[in-house]
Amino acid sequence: MKRLSFATAIAGLLMTGVAFAADSYDIDPTHAWVRFETNHAGWSQAQGAFKAVSGTIAFDKEDVTKSSVEIVLEAASIDTNDEKRDTHLKSPDFLNAEEFPQITFKSTAIEKTGDKTAKVTGDLTLLGTAKPVVLDVTWNAESPLPWDANTIKTGFSATGTFSGPEFGITKMTDFGLGPDITLDIDVEAVKK
Repeated sequence: MKRLSFATAIAGLLMTGVAFAADSYDIDPTHAWVRFETNHAGWSQAQGAFKAVSGTIAFDKEDVTKSSVEIVLEAASIDTNDEKRDTHLKSPDFLNAEEFPQITFKSTAIEKTGDKTAKVTGDLTLLGTAKPVVLDVTWNAESPLPWDANTIKTGFSATGTFSGPEFGITKMTDFGLGPDITLDIDVEAVKK
């Protein structure tokens, strides 16, 4: 009887551990939006987006500090609503997309700030330079798809600002841009 009780207790502990482990998600590239804006000579906030976004999320709802995120942007997918400008932004003057095809953000620490909010610190790698950037993140919701109860989606919104020249985009100021760039990120991710 004692063996059975001990085995039951161990099984219960293991099941509890599994219940509180981080869930894994893949960012849905068809429901991921990464927009950016930067000052344009005081006239306006120049804006654009990256069309190719992917990544993974490990989300521990019981202890968000144990969560993690990795986002990948394809530099050549930049879109500012002007083909000539986009071509210039992909050039060595700005993103140098041929030599550095990906822009990545990989979390290094998460600090809970509210019921559904956190500050996510991570390494942003741009033009081969990695520096810490802080994103203010909101967990929006999680639920099954209305037409497929077996597919669970979760969604996040995030924003953060960094200096373009500090990452090697030194010609920004030559064109009256920046120097700060703000990222706005909205992603939906599918539970594995």
